[in-house]
Amino acid sequence: MRNVKLLSGIFKDSQEKGKEYLLFLDVDRLIAPCYEAQNQEPKKPRYGGWEATQIAGHSVGHWLSAAASMYTITKDERLLEKINYAVSELEYVQALDPDGYVSGFPRDCFDQVFSGNFEVGHFSLGESWVPWYSIHKIYAGLIDVYSLVGSKRALEIVLKLADWAKRGTDHLSDEQFQRMLICEHGGMNEAMADLYTITKNQDYLNLAIRFCHDAILEPLSKGIDDLEGKHANTQIPKVIGAAKLYEITGEEKYRSMAEFFWNEVTKFRSYIIGGNSINEHFGPVGQEKLGIQTTETCNTYNMLKLTEILYRWQQKAEYMDFYEKALYNHILASQDPESGMKTYFISSQPGHFKVYCSAESSFWCCTGTGMENPTLYNRNIYFHKNDEIYVNLFINSEWTSGDEKIILKQETQFPNSEKVLLHVNKVDSQLEQIHIRVPYWLSDDISILVNGEKVDVDPNNGYATLKRKWTTGDSVEINLAMNLHTYTAKDDANKVGIMFGPIVLAGALGKENFPESDILDDHLKLNNLPLIDVPNLVADKNNIHNWVRRVDEHSLTFETDAVGQPGNIKVKLIPFYELHHQRYTLYWNMLDEEAYKSFVDDEKEHNDRLRKITVDFVQPGEQQPEVEHGIKSSNSHSGYLNVAESRWRDCRDEGFFSYEMAVEADVQMHLLVTYYGNDRTIFLDGKLYERNFNIFIDDIKIAEQKLGGTNSDHLFDISYDLPFEMTKGKSKVEVKFASSVGNIAGGVYGVRVIKSQ
Repeated sequence: MRNVKLLSGIFKDSQEKGKEYLLFLDVDRLIAPCYEAQNQEPKKPRYGGWEATQIAGHSVGHWLSAAASMYTITKDERLLEKINYAVSELEYVQALDPDGYVSGFPRDCFDQVFSGNFEVGHFSLGESWVPWYSIHKIYAGLIDVYSLVGSKRALEIVLKLADWAKRGTDHLSDEQFQRMLICEHGGMNEAMADLYTITKNQDYLNLAIRFCHDAILEPLSKGIDDLEGKHANTQIPKVIGAAKLYEITGEEKYRSMAEFFWNEVTKFRSYIIGGNSINEHFGPVGQEKLGIQTTETCNTYNMLKLTEILYRWQQKAEYMDFYEKALYNHILASQDPESGMKTYFISSQPGHFKVYCSAESSFWCCTGTGMENPTLYNRNIYFHKNDEIYVNLFINSEWTSGDEKIILKQETQFPNSEKVLLHVNKVDSQLEQIHIRVPYWLSDDISILVNGEKVDVDPNNGYATLKRKWTTGDSVEINLAMNLHTYTAKDDANKVGIMFGPIVLAGALGKENFPESDILDDHLKLNNLPLIDVPNLVADKNNIHNWVRRVDEHSLTFETDAVGQPGNIKVKLIPFYELHHQRYTLYWNMLDEEAYKSFVDDEKEHNDRLRKITVDFVQPGEQQPEVEHGIKSSNSHSGYLNVAESRWRDCRDEGFFSYEMAVEADVQMHLLVTYYGNDRTIFLDGKLYERNFNIFIDDIKIAEQKLGGTNSDHLFDISYDLPFEMTKGKSKVEVKFASSVGNIAGGVYGVRVIKSQ
């Protein structure tokens, strides 16, 4: 990364915008929660959004990683000054704790865990929200500051923090440790592996191995895909850590975990833009279900990290094919070029739009990785191995070898142009082979000229290899045959995207019924905003050139013939990374004339009707919706039911769970609750439970419900009227499900507040 300089172009522009945000952020406000965790008055108030919650402190970790990377590639002294100040502040705060603990939240949750007697859930540990996940960002940030900037003080801080973790977890048996790992814990195995690589301290390697979550990783090592229903970004960092452990130990099981996982996610669980997950979770293999909360940006950040590691092991072009797809179509597209704000999800719902974080009151997980993404554009354009250089990405850039004896310069306006010029500006050491990636999307053979003369190449393993004794002044001209082609969803032959080379072309659908702002503190706020009608494309997807044409030779702007139906509409198509602040679609219903005559999009019509009457919705068992709706619970459990492809929550004996939900003050409200038709009396832990429970609004009982397994194997809804007096004059109410001894409340698969149809 430090040896690559970006030249003018889309990535350079995006990187500069990313740097602006890093310089804008106030280190004192980022570190304020760390002061408060030690009962100290911070110098300035903490930021809002997630930084005002139990996950506080994760953002300073992301900022440290991003600032260290950005300083490495730009040498902007303003960043170095802020980095050094942040390190000194963390050093001061850490000194207040006798055991070397430093984080954005009190250590009480960890003290409970280290006792061996602790509460744990998928996103809760020691009665705190994902504490290892949050503190891991500080570990990673300090490691990056040491590795990239050379700060020995940063290393001293993180080693003290690692020793604190080692001493605390030494009290846990292996069984207790694995139970602790049920809760999302970020890349703690990776952090400890990195510290072992730096220090060679065996304690850190042992701890890295202990932080490997066997329930997830062991099936992967055996080639078993048990990912359905799992929180996607909880799992990816675990696999990155396993990949690092393979590099340290050479144990093949770690390599098997990483390679199998990568294949399953990229080939069977990803969308057109390279991202994965819906509502933060993996769905069934081969499903490409569209929705507003698809392709969490953190996931793709982490999948690119994993791809980079796998590529180090084996220079396979398919790794860089995926990397390129995700880099252009998700990562580059996730930052607003005007404000520099970042996306959490990228909606795949036709007719929706991107939602970006606010500058000071969001600080979602994807705000954090979004800080880092623009600093990573320099990575993996080139790969240097012995006397060979691989050119993987076609980005305007210059690469200098570590010993400064080789300099390559790549000139290109790709993807607006098919031509790439590679100049050998310096060769003072042995350079025998240059490998040019031959992308999967080429519409014709790759054309390569060396010093103006065409050379015959026989692509092998996805690369065209140019072997000669290279000298200063040599040049290579690469011509990449780019063309329009279609992408067909894994689960529906009529659900089709349009691409040009590796670039996803989105339908630019304008600002009809567009919100006042798409830069928001709350990323869920506009989920129920009515969509617009998206045309169906009645055309031959196998002959796309007959009805789509490029309308601007200087940009990738295309237009269809009047094939949009109903209404004979022409549609504008532009690269998704250029599309901001308007509605769009990535997927089209694409049908021939005969199929269109009888086509009815039942799912869309149902969802449109539901969206029009929905005031608020929470998906039980999913982290973000529950947190954003102020979940409270006791003796409650959540899980995933494969048959229903949905998560659920229940409570048992004298238990409850509740959500704060929006209502409209001046109209009749109803509560629509989703249940599973086969839920009935069940024998659990040696005890017979019936499913009889009560439902409360603001502690007033509105219903008694019994589930007797009479609705077969599918989800169904029950609507409960809310007396007008309960919601009159209110903007929110508490919806609570409560059980009594010998009973279960739920499972509840959805909670929706609606108004009369």
